[in-house]
Amino acid sequence: MSSLTDPVPDVVEVPSSDTVRGEVRPPGDKSISHRAVLLAALAGGRSEVLGASDGEDLAATVRCVRALGAVVDVREDGTLRVEGGRDRLRASEAVLDCGNSGTTMRLLCGVVASIAGTHRLDGDASLRRRPMDRVQVPLADMGATVSGQGDRAMPPLEVRGGPLRAIRYELPVASAQVKSAVLLAALAGDGPTVVIEPVRTRAHTEAMLARAKARIEVVERPDGRHTTVWPSALEPVAWHVPGDPSQGAFLVVAALLAERGEVCVNDVDLSAERVGFTQVLDAMGAHVLVQRARGEVGDLRASSSALRGVAVPAAMVPSLDEVPVLAVAAAAASGVSTFHDVGELRVKETDRLDAIVRLVTALGATARVRGEVLEVVGLGGGARFRRLEFDAEGDHRMAMAAAVAATVGAGGVVAGFAGVATSYPRFLADLASLR
Repeated sequence: MSSLTDPVPDVVEVPSSDTVRGEVRPPGDKSISHRAVLLAALAGGRSEVLGASDGEDLAATVRCVRALGAVVDVREDGTLRVEGGRDRLRASEAVLDCGNSGTTMRLLCGVVASIAGTHRLDGDASLRRRPMDRVQVPLADMGATVSGQGDRAMPPLEVRGGPLRAIRYELPVASAQVKSAVLLAALAGDGPTVVIEPVRTRAHTEAMLARAKARIEVVERPDGRHTTVWPSALEPVAWHVPGDPSQGAFLVVAALLAERGEVCVNDVDLSAERVGFTQVLDAMGAHVLVQRARGEVGDLRASSSALRGVAVPAAMVPSLDEVPVLAVAAAAASGVSTFHDVGELRVKETDRLDAIVRLVTALGATARVRGEVLEVVGLGGGARFRRLEFDAEGDHRMAMAAAVAATVGAGGVVAGFAGVATSYPRFLADLASLR
């Protein structure tokens, strides 16, 4: 599976524009795409995944399930046909190459934990810097052995799979990836497994397991969300993947900060845990309209806005994926914005806290980190960002945030941009189409 006809350049010149206007449908939701492919690999029979992400991260997940024995056919329209089932899956003699995708590695650990044999998982230099201990601990409690490098189990990993036991596990840190790894492993447990989330994260895995006929129960309680999964065989499903709201967030902020901004981001997932960033922007005074077209899928409309600083609890954006572009919005706002409990940003594709401070400072605003809190002092008053020269160091979200800032500011050069291929290969073209 290849997402690109032409490679994404590593250094890009981004022109400034007073106008950001038009309609865009972002790539298929990456979180849902990963889960759809993994569930299709586990389900007995043929599943289809329509509208999946076209980025390299999902290509890594496809590559790994093929290595385990699932058959994946990529049609001309991008639809994936997957022939899966537990009877097909075996430990692979080859290393399971997760590329740059932390989601692939963490969720795959949950899948292979129940497949007998030794599984070797590895990734690129960036992924090798990302700790996997938060998956290691609950899977070890279930009976799998997950071995990595150092105290925090950095990749490469070795997972020895086999029979699993049910556990009751409370997430120490909000993480949809860790939760999903445990729930996927629980499908092959010896009884009901309970996962407790004090801070609620995106619930794609739970909803998708229910649709694939897993026995699952989700209960909201005062101490958080309790999800129980019983041992289950999955049925094949035709998965329809909506657009990715966390990718659309970059274009929303571009519209808000442009002198003449009016953008509609179409056909995206609007579930509560995915669009918390719109609540942050609303509190900042942004003109963002959420329009539900069907169920939890619809459009985001954004227009030019004068923004003010706010305090942002981590629970409002539990994955923290949108913090880089929200920090760009905060850099343009009047007053101070504080992002609380964001220490997890230090162990993303880069040290994103450090990268955000560098980006905000390069734009002419002020940013600093105090413990787990990021503080941004905005320019306010319609002041324009400086011409930007920024190295995203291969981090796709930092690269896109920098490109947005350059567009609505004085233009600039963004290095380390090639990482955008992992999630939104056509980002530059979509951004250019709005100028």
